[in-house]
Amino acid sequence: MGKSLIQQARGKGGPSYVARSFRYKSSAKHPATARNGTITDFVKCPGHSAPLAEVTYEDGTIAFLIAPEGVRVGDPINATPQADPRVSGSILALANIPEGTNIYNIESQPGDGGKFCRTSGNAARLISKTDQYAIVVLPSRRERQFLLSCRASIGTIAGGGRKEKPFLKAGTRHHAKRMKNKRYPMISGAAQNAVDHPFGNKRTSRKAKQRPAPRFAPAGRKVGKLHPTRTGRKK
Repeated sequence: MGKSLIQQARGKGGPSYVARSFRYKSSAKHPATARNGTITDFVKCPGHSAPLAEVTYEDGTIAFLIAPEGVRVGDPINATPQADPRVSGSILALANIPEGTNIYNIESQPGDGGKFCRTSGNAARLISKTDQYAIVVLPSRRERQFLLSCRASIGTIAGGGRKEKPFLKAGTRHHAKRMKNKRYPMISGAAQNAVDHPFGNKRTSRKAKQRPAPRFAPAGRKVGKLHPTRTGRKK
């Protein structure tokens, strides 16, 4: 009897296919209320590619934010409407940020804490504004509209040289992918055993001939080219 496919096991869920989020330091969102704080430390979070800045606010609470380039321990973090848009790490609404400024951790909806541009070394650019929206160029060069009340951080995210350091060993990459629930290594179906995949066997290495899965085949058999699309009037 064959085994379930990897994509079936991942969809079902289980300890082997769950990200180890209990080791994450924080979600690194914008503070819910306007407040001032000071950077007290920098930490590495397995769930983030960028370093996180540990911020201690005036009321004594501690939170974590995505660290921008050029900041150090002891620098202030201002998350109030009176923040200076020229200082890296300031958190402001898009309505209060000048055009041409590099920003990151942009909110999709006001108050959600930041959804866009959160990877190390990235930065978006605010290019123009309308009466209701701000036009932002994302790192993918795609332009997107955000409400002027959405907040963002000023600057460029730290850790831009992350990809310059090679993994060197497969085990190192395995642990990095495992922490974020990324599939590694990627193996083709033809390279697997017959018990693990419909394409897997060692009887022949020639897999060029297409054998489409039937229309009403079970889920474990629907791999590769599926049944032909229906044409004409349905009978």
